[in-house]
Amino acid sequence: MQTQFSKQDLEKPVFAEAEEILHKCVHCGFCTATCSSYVIQGDERDSPRGRIYMIKEMFENGGTPDKNMVTHIDRCLSCLSCVTTCPSRVDYMHLIDLSRTHIEKNFKRPIKQRLVRNVLSAILPFPGRMRVAMRLGVLAKPFQNVFGKIGLSELGSMLSLMPLRLPRAGKYASGRFGKKSNHKQLQRRVIVIPGCASSVLRPSIHDAAVNMLLQNNIQVIVPEKAGCCGALDHHMGKEKAAMEMAKNMVNTISKEMEIDPVEAVLVTASGCGTQVKDFGHVFRNEPGYSSRGQEIADITQDITEFLVDLSFQAPSQWSDLKVAYHSACSMQHGQNVNDAPRKLLERAGYNIVEIAEGHLCCGSAGTYNILQKDIADQLLKRKVDNINLVKPDLIATGNIGCITQIASGTDIPIVHTAELVNWAYGGACPKELEHLKPRTNKVKDFIYADAAE
Repeated sequence: MQTQFSKQDLEKPVFAEAEEILHKCVHCGFCTATCSSYVIQGDERDSPRGRIYMIKEMFENGGTPDKNMVTHIDRCLSCLSCVTTCPSRVDYMHLIDLSRTHIEKNFKRPIKQRLVRNVLSAILPFPGRMRVAMRLGVLAKPFQNVFGKIGLSELGSMLSLMPLRLPRAGKYASGRFGKKSNHKQLQRRVIVIPGCASSVLRPSIHDAAVNMLLQNNIQVIVPEKAGCCGALDHHMGKEKAAMEMAKNMVNTISKEMEIDPVEAVLVTASGCGTQVKDFGHVFRNEPGYSSRGQEIADITQDITEFLVDLSFQAPSQWSDLKVAYHSACSMQHGQNVNDAPRKLLERAGYNIVEIAEGHLCCGSAGTYNILQKDIADQLLKRKVDNINLVKPDLIATGNIGCITQIASGTDIPIVHTAELVNWAYGGACPKELEHLKPRTNKVKDFIYADAAE
């Protein structure tokens, strides 16, 4: 793609980076076939190729972005399916991020939009605030339709996704767990990030992950003040707030690494994992953080990537449960993690079935199902319809956002991959699956039966 940036423009890092990315696009259009928003909207402006043209024009013209451009850029889910598909390897992920930051700095949104986005930014990345807001939200939930009538349908959408009850704090919320070896060179240590939303909505995910690590005699460090990785603000273009959160996480992890070397930084929410793995890029121009950010990014793994290489004994139970595996966009496209979750589930004895159109987003995408509810709802229906086709007993996935979104559209129970695998190896049964417990059997019963034959 040809660009028209002036020499003065290219002296600015943002425009220089944008030009480098734009030049790789050859307008082939492969991205349109896999774009979640284009599949729903059927509008070229809601495809990656269409947005690339608009971003190019927006950056070249400078000044205040056009309202129409902002509308179509806002409709991007950042599912990154286009990145997986692109034969030219266009770095659309960072290009759309640059455009959102530019819009946030140069475009004045209507006051109601600003209010909603500021509320989300002030609450969701902070577990303490989120707990308080959700307790109040339970009282306001019966009136969620009222918000739509006064032009604040986004807040009504947020209330509709809230559970009626919040679970208790997790067993491994923060601290150091597992026996510490006297032989430091033999001790395996990892840091596990508990996550913002998941630590409030489903702390059992974090507990299941830590429990499985402890079973393998791995020392687990859960930093109390790691906070948010900054992903939520980052995807809304609030770069200053996102950077402050990311710096806090780097500082916290770095301090732990100075006390004891760690083998890996593990994340149970794939959306967070995509962001932390990108810390090398996030901090590329930040003195004092660039090397530390890259170091942390290099050792960050999704929990399933780490668990799949551990040597577990045979599962303590076997089942005929049919599991529909939903690969979160941030898992398959953002991190290119595909085999590990499936292998873990298969080794644990579950019958894995694939979902049609698995590359498409469920509509969660961070705050997308709040800010772009109409498109999110259509994507949700499409996802649930495809899940229903395989008639599973349950759904497994690796991201709290997907769990919340899909659970709002189906009665089929949905759990995190780590919860399901932990159950197979003797851990707690996820409460969502209590009714399925009679369908499981002790492994040894099958072993003895085989031996008798």
